[in-house]
Amino acid sequence: MSKTVSRRQFIKTTGIASAGAALGTAAFSKKSYSRILGANDRVNFAIAGLHGRGNAHLSSIAALPNTAVTHICDVDQRYFDSFSPKTEKLTGQKPKAVIDYRELVKDKDIDVITIATPEHWHAPMAVMALQAGKHVYVEKPCSHNPAEGELLVAARDKYGKLVQMGNQQRSSDFTIKLIQRIHEGLVGRVYMGKAWYSNKRGSIGTGKEIPVPDFLNWDLWQGPAPRQAYRDNVHPYNWHWFWDWGTGETLNNATHEVDICRWALQETWPLRVSASGGRYHYDDDWEFYDTLVTSFEYENSLITWEGKSCQGMQYFDQGRGASIHGTEGTVIIGRGGYKVIDRDNQVIEDFKREGEKDATLNVVGAGPMTTEHFANLIDGIKNGAPLRSPIEEGNVSVTILQLSNIAWKLRDTLHLDPQNGHITHNAKAQAMRHREYEPGWEPETWHA
Repeated sequence: MSKTVSRRQFIKTTGIASAGAALGTAAFSKKSYSRILGANDRVNFAIAGLHGRGNAHLSSIAALPNTAVTHICDVDQRYFDSFSPKTEKLTGQKPKAVIDYRELVKDKDIDVITIATPEHWHAPMAVMALQAGKHVYVEKPCSHNPAEGELLVAARDKYGKLVQMGNQQRSSDFTIKLIQRIHEGLVGRVYMGKAWYSNKRGSIGTGKEIPVPDFLNWDLWQGPAPRQAYRDNVHPYNWHWFWDWGTGETLNNATHEVDICRWALQETWPLRVSASGGRYHYDDDWEFYDTLVTSFEYENSLITWEGKSCQGMQYFDQGRGASIHGTEGTVIIGRGGYKVIDRDNQVIEDFKREGEKDATLNVVGAGPMTTEHFANLIDGIKNGAPLRSPIEEGNVSVTILQLSNIAWKLRDTLHLDPQNGHITHNAKAQAMRHREYEPGWEPETWHA
């Protein structure tokens, strides 16, 4: 790179050319990171959402060379007190703390914004960041509803920046190699993927309306969602289980393993989506299911996901995972390794990798896969490398699970156009592809 080219000019010249859906060939070593990034200028990150997964973003960014976390953003001021010194300790630089995201995106020194907020903010924040000329790393799900996912993909196309979704197993070295072997016939022709998630979540009780705490900007927390009174059982985590802000366990956790199944089976939009389940374990404010079985039917294959949020019983001694079934055997894939099992039920390969934390036990989920995923995004920004989870690919896994939520709520099987995933011949379901917004916060107002 010429010395006459500024850091900002260099970062701004890279864009949509590297947003292809290629899966990558292998994860990088730390030595490789230095070789790839060492000659280029620093990439400045802003982290939006400092509770939980935002800590994993910080750890991974700090582990990579030529990066800085220059800004942090949250509507809960308590998190600045711990996150700011942690950032300074890990990166050697004190970040600027910003409460209002709309002000954050105006800063011209930011190259990438990472989003780890409640889910109803994911797409609006990502779109605003793209409009402001920033690249984006957005946690799954990338949107709150199917229509928002399409808006985000369109914004990526329009503004020419990169968007990587945080389904970090797409950057796992052993998973990349294993999926390639599956595609090459490791267990014959694969035709079924079964994914699961098991946890022992407790009751969230019945919330009481109380005054908004002094440390929280409740209006900004709600952002595009219709306004409600503050209750004592929503923030900072239980918003996942309310329709206005969250998307249930399917998008909170099924996204990862259903995505692995799609990847292994090389499928995109299904023909049909069905879902059965309910809120069985507790009687409380939780608005989604705690138990769900959902299926995605394709022309010649099937993907299913079984979620048990509160019961905890595991499969293959794993709280989460996926099994890929073919004509010659089965592959069990988890974050910590895999097994290959032949048709006589004999284990013929058993690989284990240490270092990944099970997100059924730890919602931060920091680890090597996240660091590899950020490294891939940086490589895309600087060198035009294809992203492992470009938004048009990640959005498929997100959207079909949002359709599971619609199928569950309507108690109906959805029929889809396999070209684009749109619902056909069901007006009620089609209406649920969108959401109600707080007046003044509709998508056309999402401007940086």
